[in-house]
Amino acid sequence: MYAPVSQNNALAATLVLIATAFIAATTLMAKSLGTGGFGPPLHALQISHGRFLFAFAGLSAAALLLRPKLMRPHWKLHIARTSFGWAGVTLMFAAVAFIPLADATAISFLNPVFAMMLAIPMLGEKVGRVRWSAAVLAMIGALVLLRPTPDSFQPAALLALGAAMIMGMELIFIKKLAGRENPFQILLVNNMIGLCIATVAMLPVWQPPTGAQWALLAGIGLCMAVAQTCFVNAMARADASFVAPFSYGTLIFAAFYDLIFFRVTPDTVTVLGAFIIITGAIWLALREARIKKPAPRPHTAV
Repeated sequence: MYAPVSQNNALAATLVLIATAFIAATTLMAKSLGTGGFGPPLHALQISHGRFLFAFAGLSAAALLLRPKLMRPHWKLHIARTSFGWAGVTLMFAAVAFIPLADATAISFLNPVFAMMLAIPMLGEKVGRVRWSAAVLAMIGALVLLRPTPDSFQPAALLALGAAMIMGMELIFIKKLAGRENPFQILLVNNMIGLCIATVAMLPVWQPPTGAQWALLAGIGLCMAVAQTCFVNAMARADASFVAPFSYGTLIFAAFYDLIFFRVTPDTVTVLGAFIIITGAIWLALREARIKKPAPRPHTAV
């Protein structure tokens, strides 16, 4: 049993916003690597390998310094969770090379909607009309972002949609892992397994990165490690229903980075689709908070 940390909503909100800035930065760097901004374009499989390689390196260094108490991992759950997480991240990195960061980020926010749908057969959860209405609203937003007309349809947006579906499956296994192990251990094991999967997957497409590309790959991994640590600490200090709305700050940062570095301005369709998705996702998050009984958190910050 882990000692809970004191509740601090202001600190939790700050940590989540910091996490969103770093998460958006990872997609920015992935876009730069996938579009050839710093050398020959790298394959999404190689980019996701760099993400896990340097995240694991950063977390391993932290483990040597902090020496956290570790226990025997639940390997089956970790492998399942990480397999879906790796696939989702890889598809997301592939998507941002072809469509605006804001579009890909907004579509990725569908993952809790897909998790809700998957929870019916996998967790035996019951879904009422309100939750289905929130899910349908979010899906309408995704349809808007897909721009389903012959002149404006973005096939690459389907990659982001696939990423959201797969990351929804990852959320199912995250729920199954919740409370079983120390959060730091979960991050460490997740990135270790992810590195193994990503290494095997990227071998057929490997090409020597330039010095700048190595720096960006390291940046992706370290930014993701920082983001995950901030998010875990935020969840330990506030209710999920309070934290969830702040996580949508990723979209703001993604749109800002796209504007500054790629001169891409969000159009009306992007703003409308993102607004609809976020409205549905927040509605779903609030509904989830109402139907769940409060329980003490069995973990501490890292």
